[in-house]
Amino acid sequence: MPEVESTKFDKSHPYHRKPETERRPFFSCWELQSYYGESYVVQNISFDIREGEVLALLGRNGAGKTSTLRTIARTDSPSLKYGEIWLDHQPIHEMTSYQAAQKGIQLVPEDRRIIGGLSVEENLKLAQIEEPHGWSFERIYESFPRLAERRKQEAVTLSGGEQQMLAVARALARDLKLLMLDEPYEGLAPVIREEIARIVVDIRDLGITTIIVEQDAMAVLQYSDRAVILDSGEIAFSGSAAEVRDNKQLREQYLAV
Repeated sequence: MPEVESTKFDKSHPYHRKPETERRPFFSCWELQSYYGESYVVQNISFDIREGEVLALLGRNGAGKTSTLRTIARTDSPSLKYGEIWLDHQPIHEMTSYQAAQKGIQLVPEDRRIIGGLSVEENLKLAQIEEPHGWSFERIYESFPRLAERRKQEAVTLSGGEQQMLAVARALARDLKLLMLDEPYEGLAPVIREEIARIVVDIRDLGITTIIVEQDAMAVLQYSDRAVILDSGEIAFSGSAAEVRDNKQLREQYLAV
């Protein structure tokens, strides 16, 4: 295994792997450059994902992971100044967040955005106010039996793990092509983290394309297909999840793991 010397992403770097070409990428982003005001936070990011893959988007705090997810989801902040985003042959980069969501991009943010004053089921109904719809309530409750038990309970009174389940279920209730999870394990007890991991694996097995940002890199690398490591807003590594799992020097340099 070559030694890690450069921290930047370039085509000659031994840790850059060219996209595999046997199947056309389902999702691609090219040379994304995003800003918070004058602050350059996403710096020339490019990667692609084949349909049904799980990609772990990793890096230390402040590396630009959440900003990259928000850029892909077309939120107002950060502002995309340059680059392209494609999903299932559809251009996303000129869309609003609402339009991107209609095309199937669903971001589950770290704070989960559970709506207060509404029950679990009302939160799910709100996700299906407009078509196209995703999973039925029956399918959601079969996959998330805890939510079925608490369907009439006010959603903000759920435990942290249950709120995370609801946030994921709400994304599945919409027409979903790309699921993005931002720190899904944050603040959860180990037993709940295992349950969230099981849900992600189930989603992967259903062929849903997923990007996960998570500080616990080793946890998500266990079931991810690919990994991208960010360092100061730029790509430091792009390759298989197994390469990161097996390369202690790479993890120590970029992830402190």
